[in-house]
Amino acid sequence: MEQNKSLIAELEALLFVSGEEGVEISQLSKATKKNILEVHRALAGLQQSYEKDSNSALNILEVGSRLVLTTKAELSYVLAEYSANAKAALLSKAALETLAIIAYKQPIARSQIDEIRGVSSSGSVQKLQLRNLIEEKGRMETPGKPILYGTTDYFMNYFGLKSFSELPDIRAMEKDFIESEVDLFSKMYDASE
Repeated sequence: MEQNKSLIAELEALLFVSGEEGVEISQLSKATKKNILEVHRALAGLQQSYEKDSNSALNILEVGSRLVLTTKAELSYVLAEYSANAKAALLSKAALETLAIIAYKQPIARSQIDEIRGVSSSGSVQKLQLRNLIEEKGRMETPGKPILYGTTDYFMNYFGLKSFSELPDIRAMEKDFIESEVDLFSKMYDASE
């Protein structure tokens, strides 16, 4: 039993030092000299202890094939408050709009982003790259070979996503927006009669 506790502590330490980049189970297995099944069981136990402990802010999030030590989603309010004056405030509306386009349309070239937004996005793309929210994902096979952009693992971690299927459904949001506009218009029309 003591051996298992030390494995859990070792795994927690490795998850902590791996930071936002995360770590693969195979790397954890190699570092602890334990087989993958033992590591998987210990990780499940660690995650379960995080879930049961209301005084713990920690959670293990699977981002692609990597595991990342994160804070629990229910504490997002305090983290949002803390970061409001720091990192989040530094992203302009244009940068957030550009990030949303990239997240939903990736891989996408800057010219395509500009076409969707109707304005140049070069500054926003540069800012998002500096924040490590987007990265180059290749090049288009067209003249000039423009760079294709996509989101990073840090983006996934920052927004607490395991996969892109967890992004909000854009079609449902568009439908809700259109319905609210129609409803607003009909209220305005009724008020003028």
